[in-house]
Amino acid sequence: MLRTALRNVLAHKGRLLMTMLAVMLGTAFVAGTLVFTDTMGQALRTQNSKSYADIAVTVSDSEAVGRGYDHGGRAAAGPTLTEDTRRKLVALPGAADVRGVVSGFAGIADHKGALIGNGFSTTGTNYVPGADGTDPRYPLVAGRGPKDATEIALDTRTAEKGGFKVGDTVRVAVNGPVMQLKLTGTLHTNDPRVTAGGSLAAFDTATAQQLYLSPGRFAELDVKAEPGTDDTALLAAVRQALPQGDNLEAKTGRELADEQDRMIAQGTKILSTFLMGFAAIALFVGIFIIANTFSMLVAQRTRELALLRAVGATRRQITRSVKVEAALVGLTASVAGLLAGIGIALGLKALLNGPMDANLPDGPLVVAPTTVLAAIAVGVLVTLVAAWLPARRASRIAPVAAMSSSEQPATQKSLRLRNTVGLLFSLAGAAALAAGASGKEVKLVGLGAGALLIGVFVLTPLLSRPLIALFAPLLRAVYGTPGKLARENAVRNPRRTAATASALTIGVTLITSLTVVGASVNKAVDDSTSSDLKADYTVAMQNFSDLSPEVAAQIAKAPGVSAMSTERSVPVTIDRGQGRGAGDGENEFLTAVDAATIAQLATVRIREGSADALVQGKLLVSSGRSEQARYQVGDVLAVTYPDGSKGSLTVGGVLEANTALAPVLAPEAVVGPHAQPGSGLEKVLVKGRNGATEQLKQALRDATGGNPLIAVKGEKDIKAESRQAVTNILNMMYGLLGMSVVIAVLGVVNTMAMSVFERRREIGMLRAIGLDRLGIRRMVRLESLLIALFGGLVGVGLGILVAWAGVRTMADDLKGITTVVPPLQIVCFLLAAAGIGLLAALWPAHRAAKLDILDAIRSE
Repeated sequence: MLRTALRNVLAHKGRLLMTMLAVMLGTAFVAGTLVFTDTMGQALRTQNSKSYADIAVTVSDSEAVGRGYDHGGRAAAGPTLTEDTRRKLVALPGAADVRGVVSGFAGIADHKGALIGNGFSTTGTNYVPGADGTDPRYPLVAGRGPKDATEIALDTRTAEKGGFKVGDTVRVAVNGPVMQLKLTGTLHTNDPRVTAGGSLAAFDTATAQQLYLSPGRFAELDVKAEPGTDDTALLAAVRQALPQGDNLEAKTGRELADEQDRMIAQGTKILSTFLMGFAAIALFVGIFIIANTFSMLVAQRTRELALLRAVGATRRQITRSVKVEAALVGLTASVAGLLAGIGIALGLKALLNGPMDANLPDGPLVVAPTTVLAAIAVGVLVTLVAAWLPARRASRIAPVAAMSSSEQPATQKSLRLRNTVGLLFSLAGAAALAAGASGKEVKLVGLGAGALLIGVFVLTPLLSRPLIALFAPLLRAVYGTPGKLARENAVRNPRRTAATASALTIGVTLITSLTVVGASVNKAVDDSTSSDLKADYTVAMQNFSDLSPEVAAQIAKAPGVSAMSTERSVPVTIDRGQGRGAGDGENEFLTAVDAATIAQLATVRIREGSADALVQGKLLVSSGRSEQARYQVGDVLAVTYPDGSKGSLTVGGVLEANTALAPVLAPEAVVGPHAQPGSGLEKVLVKGRNGATEQLKQALRDATGGNPLIAVKGEKDIKAESRQAVTNILNMMYGLLGMSVVIAVLGVVNTMAMSVFERRREIGMLRAIGLDRLGIRRMVRLESLLIALFGGLVGVGLGILVAWAGVRTMADDLKGITTVVPPLQIVCFLLAAAGIGLLAALWPAHRAAKLDILDAIRSE
């Protein structure tokens, strides 16, 4: 039987080609994901190890690290790392040197004033020259390091993007006015924030301290050990020398490197899991193709299998023979998929380092033994699972009765059982979807969607006849006999049609659901922005750090401004007395706004209480926060402010949900004086005398000093930014789902090609009685078109239903969100499905039309 299985694989290698390609593509997705994430993880760990190679112990100030990135200039609550601390550590036995580090955000403007890099990775730090005048962290490529407040150094990629050369003037800003600094040098850095698309600006130490912390203060001290010094012993000595405080923490360089390695491993694991989800979808689609192919092969070999039974082969041997065929196909395709996956990993790395400019660290390609085993095991296992049912059907072929039949029709009992199982799954899935949608349970919606998909797949043979019949009148009217024959061929074997269409249905379902969810989110954001925000412009940092307090005064002086309000977050502790519930002694964030103008800048809808609560010195609480913390109108809250003073605030009203307003609003005049000195602003809302005009927008940019990190956004900008974010996510998802669509196309090609092979005699008879080659080609193409449209229609319907349930779960997070079905895109998906059907039929139709009439009629 093993020889028989091998002979069958070699005899039908042409018909198995598409199946092998489907397995290969799915396995390549798996192998490519594993190779790429292993290679990237290894390169990042190697780079990380180099970063800590000369650091024995690091002391960090958690308060200073946080302050460096929001530039508030507030006084430190605990002990700080100063130059005195650095000198104490240098004097310790075994310490060769101690480097003080300061860091934060720093935006670099190009010659047009636009920000170079993304807002979150615009890194600023201090340049710490050693005895040779260079900083070993940042090797010089050209020029020298900065020496005073008028100079700066940039990483080479940022300098290239901005077109800067040593000696040029560079416009740099943190959270205030733009500084005009001289570029003294360019640096090389392996900082992942910079290599991922950010920028690096290096200042002299005194300037960095002034910008990010306070004079003489460091965020971190890195201790370099003398040769032969034990890092653990040095760590103990460092801890003894440090002032006591919860904000100061000392660790060895090895500990920090290990922590970074764990973070890298976690990040690559998340990426791998995400990509593996799409690989699983591709393999799941491949299962339909494999099962369909082996079912057709078994049907075409009915007489051969019956003869084997007649000469003594047992059912188990027949089953084993088909399984061995599947294993050989899976093994061959998996090895090819592994090689293709390695190529995908190399291509992906080249793509990210090339056109996408991700600048991933260099490193050798990592093909782990586990990757090889996983890729081959997945491919073989998926093929065996898909071939299990065809193998069972093959074993049930009767030795004599099957001799005169080319294919055994499904029994009524098996069809009834299949339809019953499918109906139960569909009902259970629909019930779970409805329950998850009403209860806003995402997991329940996911389970319901899975069960519904399985149920519909099982019921697809039952659905194929009525849905395909919808196109029958059109086909007969437009295409005549070929159209009629195509319709009859498409419904002749419902199981085969269902398996072929289901592969396409999966991709269309996922793409449709993503599109509908994206359109719904965009509509909700657009509506809420239009209804909730009255301000013409919002001014905020692009990286969501704090604005300098001076910005508000500058904006107030800008020409054309009629009203404005700052928004500042003030953390307080609330004590409402014993026995009052969840809010006792808990932290709360009050957003301080201008009580007199906020109603002109945002829509304030009052559910309970007074609309003048803020003017009266009281709080306004959103309905969601009110329910969560059980705040009621009239509640008097005992608060402790950031400056340590105590007071009381009264809840004056409950707001309707509003995306433009924070959960708890307080008057700036009441809580602002108790904020930490120099605390920054979250944003500034601005209304113009003449509305949103380009003149006002430019005036606001000028008022903020043209800082590239400060964004001035109007309603159109906010909507466009949201839409772009959704579009980017959708495009990435579409790209990842593209593999499953390609596999589905291979499935249609394979089914049509094998269908043409088994219907050679029938095609020969049609040619003999007068149907020309054009009619044959048209018949095959229309049959493929019907199958693809059937899969597309089912996928669109399922996608819309799943998206509806998913959208309902977002109701608490996105105010007023409703299910939006974009008709143009849905029509495009159906047209794409039709195009896939026609494209997939080109080769089978050409092959059918080329059949010799006499040879076809004589065929068995």
